[in-house]
Amino acid sequence: MAEIGKVAVTGCGLMGSGIVEIAAKAGYETTAWEIDEEALERGLASIRKSMDRAVDKGKLEAPARDEAMARIRGTTSLDDLADSDLVVEAIVEDLDVKKDLFSRLDRICHEGTILASNTSSLTITEMAAATNRPDRFVGLHFFNPVPVMKLVEVVRTIATGEEAFRAAYDWAASVGKEPVEAKDASGFIVNRLLVPYMLDAIRSLEHGLASIEDIDKAMVLGTGYPMGPFVLSDFVGIDTLFRIAEIMYEEYAESRFAPPPLLRRMVTLGRFGRKSGRGFYDYSGDEPVPMKLDF
Repeated sequence: MAEIGKVAVTGCGLMGSGIVEIAAKAGYETTAWEIDEEALERGLASIRKSMDRAVDKGKLEAPARDEAMARIRGTTSLDDLADSDLVVEAIVEDLDVKKDLFSRLDRICHEGTILASNTSSLTITEMAAATNRPDRFVGLHFFNPVPVMKLVEVVRTIATGEEAFRAAYDWAASVGKEPVEAKDASGFIVNRLLVPYMLDAIRSLEHGLASIEDIDKAMVLGTGYPMGPFVLSDFVGIDTLFRIAEIMYEEYAESRFAPPPLLRRMVTLGRFGRKSGRGFYDYSGDEPVPMKLDF
């Protein structure tokens, strides 16, 4: 069985910084790579802030935080990832950019390195094909926020070797997550089921079935969901949902994955949800206010 000792994460944004954090807290020497110093410093500061918050809430001891931070090394040079046993990619959701990165990592990393992508919708096979090690290539799809959410979808392609898959699966468990096995199909398990639900909620709004707040309330109180589909869309990001839907529609050519016109228009207007301050709700005040949408 392959042993994973040193871990690297490419991309230190929202997802990448979370993966770095959980790896370091689990005892792994972890290298965080970013494209430039500014992005790297921003990511490392985010990791420190997250762990400080955990200490303040009594969920992490201060000495454990300090030990975890000491295990993290930041770099802007891919060459520093050469001795990593596992490299998890968490960069922009663009297939060509990811393939270019993996091609470079394939040439740099030692032959035993397992390469993994945190993609939420792109197929792992296409990225693996950009390397000479498709047998050592897997998907490791974490969920936001990474330090909190327990699930990791561990994705195998038709070329993934059993040893590499099992090593990645066991590593996910070792950092405190609950791994599930999925085959390589766009959206994997969660998004394959969740995205059509969110898109159907938007279509229901377009068709005048009910208001934003009543649809959200109905799904929370009627099904026990922790949040309604519009709150969830704003949390995920309207632009992210739109991009995932586009990718899945291209993959399956099924109408249930097609982005509704309203979703496209909100992206055009820059209404991306919480991160932009406006989505299906307006977050500029003390409490979110449902947007008044004219069709």
